[in-house]
Amino acid sequence: MDSKQHRESDTRGAYPSNLTLVQYELISDLIPDAKPGGRRREVDMWEVLNAIFYIRSSGVRWRSLPGDFPAWQTVYTYFRNWRKDGTWLLIHDSLREWVRIEHQRHPSPSEAIIDSQSVKSAAMVSQSVGFDAGKKIKGRKRFMTVDTLGLVLRVLVTAANFGEREGGKQVLKRVKQSNQKISRLTTIWVDGGFDGEPFMQWVMNFCRWIVQVVLRSQESKGFVLLKKRWVVERTFGWLMGCRRLVRDYELLPETSETFIYLAMIRIMVRRLA
Repeated sequence: MDSKQHRESDTRGAYPSNLTLVQYELISDLIPDAKPGGRRREVDMWEVLNAIFYIRSSGVRWRSLPGDFPAWQTVYTYFRNWRKDGTWLLIHDSLREWVRIEHQRHPSPSEAIIDSQSVKSAAMVSQSVGFDAGKKIKGRKRFMTVDTLGLVLRVLVTAANFGEREGGKQVLKRVKQSNQKISRLTTIWVDGGFDGEPFMQWVMNFCRWIVQVVLRSQESKGFVLLKKRWVVERTFGWLMGCRRLVRDYELLPETSETFIYLAMIRIMVRRLA
């Protein structure tokens, strides 16, 4: 993209969710090249990313994308294709390592925290929807694994009635089998929902990690800051700053997971540039 296009992109539709030029250049090398043998890519990838981040922050439908962005069909195609080929995960994982290094941390965390969050689903969503009897919520459940900085390692979205321990196993399996740098990971912090000898034994046998349970004192009332567990609660709070994530509007759980990674990508890009 030449300097004229950069100037146009930097002034057209100055939405708060837009990437600055410095932020775009930070991740531009992680964007896949156009497929060889096809028609030359004409769309401005900076504008495509800005459109996707606008959807994430504003919560509008794809068809309601403002006209100063590329056509919504084009934007959605890039969003969907990069979900399927792992591009979003590649960008997310690279940024997470850069943020850890920026904070003078090793790229591989030594500790991680798991928790779940149940959210209501939109009326038109029917796949992977259930009722969380404990939270009295009909919708979906987000299982989150984060490092001690609150940065996401992997996420799993299921029906809200999905069991805590089984969800914990599946999301940890994703962490274990990913291409992330996790060689130093040894300890997983959990709350009472993940307690129990079978779960701890599974984590030790399959992942070679130790589970540490942090329980809330029965005598305590109101808000209590719990060791390690507050970190993942803060991450859930970050996600609630995105209108697209306040409720689950996605037909596929995989799409919900992608928007969570997108939210973290936007947060990490802002920290780095």
